[in-house]
Amino acid sequence: MKRILLTILQVAVTAALLLWVFHDPAIRAAMVEALSTAHKQWILAAIVAYVVVEFAAAFRWQVLLKVQDIQLPFSRIVALSIIGMFYNLFLPGGTGGDIVKTYLLWKETPKNKPGALLAVLFDRMIGLVALIALTGILIGLRYSWLTRETSARLDNDPLHDPRSYVWFVLALLATSILGFLLTFAVTGFNLLHRLPHRFPGREKLIELSAAYHLYAKHWRATTVALFASAIAHVGTFATFFCVARAFRGSAHVGLVDFFSIMPIERTISSLPISLAGVGTREFVLQVMLFNLCHVDPATARLIGMTGFLVLLLCCLPGGIVYFFYKPSGEVRHVRMREMQREVATLEHEISETE
Repeated sequence: MKRILLTILQVAVTAALLLWVFHDPAIRAAMVEALSTAHKQWILAAIVAYVVVEFAAAFRWQVLLKVQDIQLPFSRIVALSIIGMFYNLFLPGGTGGDIVKTYLLWKETPKNKPGALLAVLFDRMIGLVALIALTGILIGLRYSWLTRETSARLDNDPLHDPRSYVWFVLALLATSILGFLLTFAVTGFNLLHRLPHRFPGREKLIELSAAYHLYAKHWRATTVALFASAIAHVGTFATFFCVARAFRGSAHVGLVDFFSIMPIERTISSLPISLAGVGTREFVLQVMLFNLCHVDPATARLIGMTGFLVLLLCCLPGGIVYFFYKPSGEVRHVRMREMQREVATLEHEISETE
């Protein structure tokens, strides 16, 4: 029921934000004009940049799988990785791809299901750590510029004030760091056995504990995976930067300025506010680019929409690969509900053995 209600809310928010994007006839006309004069070679560069992101993510996962003694051909890992990206983009919540990746990986390595589960979990975790690090560094270096005085500040409009989004992301950053410290403390001091069996998130904490201990021992591989995560995030920033360069109204925006804004957009649009961040992305980019870089609203919205279309185009092959993917020992595609049930069952079994 919670999942259904969340999906309904996301659909409603997405519809409202799309209405906001397209409701103004003047904005629509400006968007059409900007599209007609866009430089197509920059759109192609954006596609290339995101393909690099996909391969960096697949390489990161391969490194983490090797720590679990799971050896798969890189082509298989790339296939599973883009399948996961496809489902993360289209399913509400942004984690459905992890369930599909985990389930299909189990069919390849049926004797090492716990290792496969932990590799997928830590893959998501180390990607988050890399984003937190990049966000902290970029905001720290550009804080004065990001929070400088703008017309929105003078009008006291928090929704159109870049500072509001910078401070919101910094609050999320602090909360995430605190959460990591708490999980480290709970797992490091072996406090898991003192938690009640019905404690919220107990099973996830147990999984994290097992992942922390294993990947801490293999710190070289973890460092390489962290570096690959940074490349993937920077590649995503570069994807949207290339899109921005395609439009005349944003061609003047510098690389450093744009990269300073992207962690804020990436963090907010990844929250389960709307489906795949549609609408949220455009709104945040308009606020940040208009006030800080003097990009007109129509172009700012186009950057968000076109960037998402590039991601969509690069992730669509994941759906095609999934349709033809035949994991070992599997003769049919199962429903998402069955995958979720099997993953939840194994998570419970792991928590019971700890």
